[in-house]
Amino acid sequence: MEFKFGGSETNQKTVLGHPSGLFVLFFTEMWERFSYYGMRALLVLFLTAAILGEGGWGWERSEALLLYGWYTGLVYITPIIGGFIADKFTGYRNAVVIGAFLMTLGHASMALEVTADMFFYLGLGLLIIGNGMFKPNISSMVGQLYKSQGKEKDAGYTIFYMGINAGAFLGILLCGYIGEKVGWHYGFGLAGVFMFFGMLQFYFAQKIFGRIGLSPKRTEDFDDAVENSLEETKELVEEVASEAERSKVTSDRLKVIGVFAFFTIFFWWAFEQAGGSMTVFAADYTDRVLTGEGAVTFKIFNTLLTVIPMLIITWVLLMLFKQTFSKFALSNLLLGTSFVIIWGIVIWMLNREFGSEESEVPASWFGILNSFFIIAFAPLFSKVWESKYNPTGPVKFAIGLILLGLGFGILAYGSMGIPLGAKTASVSMIFLILAYLFHTLGELCVSPVGLSYVSKLAPLKLVGLMFGVWFVANFIANLTAGWTGSYIDPIVEEYGMSTFFLIFTAVPVGAGIIMLILNRTLIRMMHGIR
Repeated sequence: MEFKFGGSETNQKTVLGHPSGLFVLFFTEMWERFSYYGMRALLVLFLTAAILGEGGWGWERSEALLLYGWYTGLVYITPIIGGFIADKFTGYRNAVVIGAFLMTLGHASMALEVTADMFFYLGLGLLIIGNGMFKPNISSMVGQLYKSQGKEKDAGYTIFYMGINAGAFLGILLCGYIGEKVGWHYGFGLAGVFMFFGMLQFYFAQKIFGRIGLSPKRTEDFDDAVENSLEETKELVEEVASEAERSKVTSDRLKVIGVFAFFTIFFWWAFEQAGGSMTVFAADYTDRVLTGEGAVTFKIFNTLLTVIPMLIITWVLLMLFKQTFSKFALSNLLLGTSFVIIWGIVIWMLNREFGSEESEVPASWFGILNSFFIIAFAPLFSKVWESKYNPTGPVKFAIGLILLGLGFGILAYGSMGIPLGAKTASVSMIFLILAYLFHTLGELCVSPVGLSYVSKLAPLKLVGLMFGVWFVANFIANLTAGWTGSYIDPIVEEYGMSTFFLIFTAVPVGAGIIMLILNRTLIRMMHGIR
């Protein structure tokens, strides 16, 4: 009997028209993103919080933002190494488990000893290494669930991407709330708890994937059966690729990838201020205290914003149970337990908020807007990309950069009343909300475009190398984002907060305009790739 999907017989049972194994990966990735974004939301806030009274480390903003830049930058370098290790030694499945376990230990190290330098830095190191083992390999497994390269696989990755955003949303919301309102170590610890549950539910359900993701040694017997034909195919592909590498077409296409990689640095350099200088702005310069009708309105909005996604995700969970519980009961029970805990925390948080007359919005709360706006607007953008109004790749990139710059322009306008050198202010939160909206709309133009064009434009033999180049570009962007953000205090002191944000307005908008100018040239150099 020939299976429609890769993996075991159980994986042929579908949830929302996709193999059940996709949703095992969905929830594993969701909890990993929960842990990553939950910790990231707290990092700068904890480091800059006062030692006395607030329980933080009392770092200068410049120091905290530099560490933030190094951390978020390095998580883009280690996946190159993690992918190589999985390909050559461990296989994807073992790499995912190892990565999840290392990240669990990292969160535990940060949670148990948030006042000890050694344990804190050890935790960050484990998170960086664990991410490198986890991130590239779980994404690779998604693709192997499908035997075709068509719309079905694209839709599968879209669902997987929703898991990423669901995890980011819940992680920032809950870890941020508990870290700021209850205690930093509880927030760091909560991130680790769900990373641990994600690891266990994946480990005990991995047989659903059949031979997908097994270590190279365990697939030797299978490989021997087709070794000769694969070797012949490989030689043919290498011969064609070698010839193509010498052609002007391939040379031009590789140059286009280089241009996209260069301009993506400007995008993520500005965008990654979200966990850095924008978090500082939310904490110290934004009026987050609401009273009366404003407080009630926010509480109702926040409740709907939290409960509706939770209901949808729980519904998906129940459908997965229906298809896989008989074969993978332990994995399902562990996953179900994690949701019981998360529902308990959600109910406790909402009840606690409704019990107070006023409401102070956590500084980390604004970070959830990115995931919310992605979920809200992604279907609209998808329809536009499928219509006759679908712009070219360079134009999409340009639009994304300009929208990002406009978001910072809104922050610059809202900051005009802040005096030079001010350490605190009470700017309306509407400016941050609008900034996150424009930034997310820009992300929807840029993020799906770049990786797609790398896979389309690079010759088969160089795809891995080109993705490595893309990761290096992201590393540069994140590191530079932290370094630039670290100058917030001297710039605010001498020129004002508005000028600081105008820097992040002018550079992306300028880059976007240049990309528009290059549009026709880049289209010609793609040689038919759209």
